[in-house]
Amino acid sequence: MKFNDTIMGAALLALALSILQTVMQYPVIPGQNIGPGAFPGMLAGLLALCAVLLIIKGLKAKQHEAWFEVGGWVKSWFHLRNFLITVAGLLFYIYFSDRLGFLICASLIVGVMMWALKVRTKLIVPIAVISSLVIHIIFYKGLRVPLPWGILSPIQW
Repeated sequence: MKFNDTIMGAALLALALSILQTVMQYPVIPGQNIGPGAFPGMLAGLLALCAVLLIIKGLKAKQHEAWFEVGGWVKSWFHLRNFLITVAGLLFYIYFSDRLGFLICASLIVGVMMWALKVRTKLIVPIAVISSLVIHIIFYKGLRVPLPWGILSPIQW
């Protein structure tokens, strides 16, 4: 898909302004010239500058340029199906990860994606489970990111 630069610039400008509004509400640290919002605020300002430049570029572009063009992949059932499976997997994780847990949700999502990509059937379950376990260990133990355990809470380590 291709969006006109004016549309993308406007979206990035809205994002930058929302970031700036958020960091302005961060508390000030007494005795410090630089607070917790300084770095995100600076990046949001740079993002806003780039967004304005993108909007100007889009407005100066040819008048015949479309606001939105659908890519060729949308006409391919294989690509469209894989896109929909990816979106469905994300929604499945959002709605069911607290109840089922990361390990079960991730294994199911990876398994379905591998099935859609026509991976050999006997490899799907072991790869899905092992990759989910590795990701869980990296995030849960290595990075200390709390992942939901869901129904596996009794065996939590």
